[in-house]
Amino acid sequence: MKRKILKNNKRLVQSGFIIPIIFWGTTIISGLMTENYNHLRNLVSELGAMGTKTQYIFTTGLVLSSILSIFFVIGLYRSAKGTGLKTIPVLFILTFSFSIFGAAVFPLPLRLHGILGLPSMLLPLSPLLAMILWKTRTIPGVKLTSGIILLIMALGFSVLVPDVMDNYFGLKQRFFHLGWTLWFLYLAGIFTGLEKRP
Repeated sequence: MKRKILKNNKRLVQSGFIIPIIFWGTTIISGLMTENYNHLRNLVSELGAMGTKTQYIFTTGLVLSSILSIFFVIGLYRSAKGTGLKTIPVLFILTFSFSIFGAAVFPLPLRLHGILGLPSMLLPLSPLLAMILWKTRTIPGVKLTSGIILLIMALGFSVLVPDVMDNYFGLKQRFFHLGWTLWFLYLAGIFTGLEKRP
């Protein structure tokens, strides 16, 4: 029964590999199309700001990422439940789904862009709770890996400290994006591999 649940969810779980490709691909392409854009200095959201020539390309990429992340959560949730893992670390990924969709639909400089992006600040709770709640006998190395990814995500919160690397706001923000990227890739790989475990 457990093996059947994992097999049926395999494609949903593997969307975790696709989401970062879409997000970073959209970001890089939009950056190349935007004159004088610097990934180390400029906000990611500037690529989808109202009136920019990359607004609709960037918005499409974010909306696709949001939709796929919901499928990803469904797959992870079913697999976690089927293997006896606590599901709450998975459910916190929905903060990403909601925030990235809101940021896409309400681009800069709309006030809702910032407001709807706030739930993503809870996303680090996903690796934190995984580190606490998930057992290494089910997922070997989960505590160390989730701890490292949590630290990378936490570096993204340096955007709240203006005096730290004040000329590299874009770099600081991208630590957070790198963190969730690694977390999605890790979860997709681990949960796909659970099907093969006895």
